[in-house]
Amino acid sequence: MADAAHGNQQISFFRSQIQNRSFDEGTVRMLESILASKGVKTHIGVKSALRLFMRCESLTIIREIAEEPIERKLICADFLIRVFAIIGDAESCLALRYEALILREQNAMSHPGLQVSFEEWQTLAEHLIEKGFYPVATKVCDKALICLETYHSADSKAEQFLQNMHAIKKIKGLKEAAVLSMSSQCVQTKAAEYLKQKTVEENTQHSITYDIGKQCSGSSLFRSGIRKRNSHRLKFFQSL
Repeated sequence: MADAAHGNQQISFFRSQIQNRSFDEGTVRMLESILASKGVKTHIGVKSALRLFMRCESLTIIREIAEEPIERKLICADFLIRVFAIIGDAESCLALRYEALILREQNAMSHPGLQVSFEEWQTLAEHLIEKGFYPVATKVCDKALICLETYHSADSKAEQFLQNMHAIKKIKGLKEAAVLSMSSQCVQTKAAEYLKQKTVEENTQHSITYDIGKQCSGSSLFRSGIRKRNSHRLKFFQSL
């Protein structure tokens, strides 16, 4: 009972820290402590509630920092990425990682230190494929290839050139895997829809056949009854 009360108190404090926009290491550690506690570890609802809370808050935060300097935006994005990773919200985590890299890419001309490396795009592509986000993964692979072509010219040293060629081959392989998985996913979806439709049609046909069968059965019984009655009447008149 005491553990549950302490856990609820920690969760309440974490929520207030987020609402007060305290995006520091202390808030991250607090979240880790909450999820590591015995009461929360076995309580699926707590993680679900935290995910919902953070999704709502992240949208508000993104709107609030829309006019802030790029540095502030990236600090907030990095914090949210860490929080979503801790609470197990892969979709939100990967979406923010993608948006953060896009933001850096858009500001790299005026802030050279923000330049995105092909390795960062490649790593993101691998994680997207791992979690099944294939359409976005193909776009990220294209970003990685463009990055390689832009910042690594053919005039590079032989060793660097070979490394680049190896990287290009690997990224193209990732993209191909994403495209194939996407096609397979599409086929599976269509197959599931077909089977569902087929089941509905078969059930409908069975229902119609059953109704017709009942009608035919009733009609047969009716005709059989008439024949029996006529037979009895014939025997009666013959006995007169």
